[in-house]
Amino acid sequence: MPKIIQHENVENVFWAEFEDKTRKLATRSLAPGSKVYDAEKSFEEGPHEYRLWDPYRSKLAAAILKGIKRVPLQEGSKVLYLGAASGTTASFVSDIIGLAGLVYCVEISSRPLRDLLVVCNRRQNMMPLLADARQPRSYCALIEEVDVIYQDVAQPDQTDILLANVKAFLREGGHAMLALKARSIDVTKEPREIFRDETEKLEKEMEIVDAKILEPYEKDHAMLVLRK
Repeated sequence: MPKIIQHENVENVFWAEFEDKTRKLATRSLAPGSKVYDAEKSFEEGPHEYRLWDPYRSKLAAAILKGIKRVPLQEGSKVLYLGAASGTTASFVSDIIGLAGLVYCVEISSRPLRDLLVVCNRRQNMMPLLADARQPRSYCALIEEVDVIYQDVAQPDQTDILLANVKAFLREGGHAMLALKARSIDVTKEPREIFRDETEKLEKEMEIVDAKILEPYEKDHAMLVLRK
């Protein structure tokens, strides 16, 4: 049974330390007894169930392992998650923010949304929305002002999508986390050139808090943390 240690920088994220001294990320499950994906591993310590958080399945976990300076999620946070897919990373966000928080999960494709609905039905703090993140006006009546926007949308205009949602929903002083996929923007340029260009575009509207390249966990991806 691994030893549970609070992560030094991220609230409600833990290290699971094994007998051989290896460490893996974990969260305390809000839906004990259920799995979000088949290969998910969990264990019990005391009255709680903990879920191991695989950085090869979650860009947020990868960013934490890469040492990103600021993860602006905490107990009670209101989060707009753009590109929630089947809900894997969103479920870990759900664990972090707890029952006092709320994750609005926007997904455009009906197929992953079916899986997302199952996850949301088991978690009181997740709300699924079938919507296009390019059209924030289409769901503005359903979402209150949020503390954090988390975006993982593999589209050429992903930076513009984020900024439109920041303008519509992010409170002043709030944060955004952008999983930037270089190959979705331009396959002809070097990823680092794309990251530089997109960062310059974002800097005109927001403060860049930190940025990390996500290799070896995700190829041609970077995670940016920004403040409004």
